[in-house]
Amino acid sequence: MTVEKISTRPFKKYELPPLPYAADALEPQISKEQLSIHHDRHHQGYVTGANANIERLEKARQEGAEVDMKALLKELSFNIGGHVLHTLFWPTMAPAGRGGGGTPGGALADLIEKEWGSFDRFKAEFTKAAASVEGSGWAALACCTMTDRPIIMQIEKHNINVYPSFKILMVLDVWEHAYYVDYRNNRGQFIDAFWSVVNWDMVNKRLETL
Repeated sequence: MTVEKISTRPFKKYELPPLPYAADALEPQISKEQLSIHHDRHHQGYVTGANANIERLEKARQEGAEVDMKALLKELSFNIGGHVLHTLFWPTMAPAGRGGGGTPGGALADLIEKEWGSFDRFKAEFTKAAASVEGSGWAALACCTMTDRPIIMQIEKHNINVYPSFKILMVLDVWEHAYYVDYRNNRGQFIDAFWSVVNWDMVNKRLETL
């Protein structure tokens, strides 16, 4: 029996993915200023934070030093969660009328119909989940790989109430940093605008990869 050697190359670092469209492509629903700040500053902050957390762990191991594991791993979970969810968020949207908005088709439409009875009911429940996130967080459409059943997750911060192993199909960021330039503190208006830019083709593609 042969055991394949683990590569000696360094592990990859987290990187900020580019937006899949121009920074002004989602206007008027999301302005260029809002999108640029959100992507270039906030998302980048989670990438930088996650890499810094890992580097701190590596340094402690090299030096044989003690670290506050509870605090450090909590912070790492927060930063990685923020990075992963934002990486899913950008392709979840597309310019209104050019890939964004409307209603889903294909297998996704069938799945929504089976679980919620209608798209309108799904939209109402997802909207309520997003609007009622306590503090900062996300609404997500996910699918349980054990039952093939879709479910709406209400994620607090980036890492609380996330169901392990569930495949995330669609996310909506309702941290205030996602909308404060355009909508001030009116989360409801931002959620309404989001429905005009949902990229249902991308959500369907994620469903197909289950």
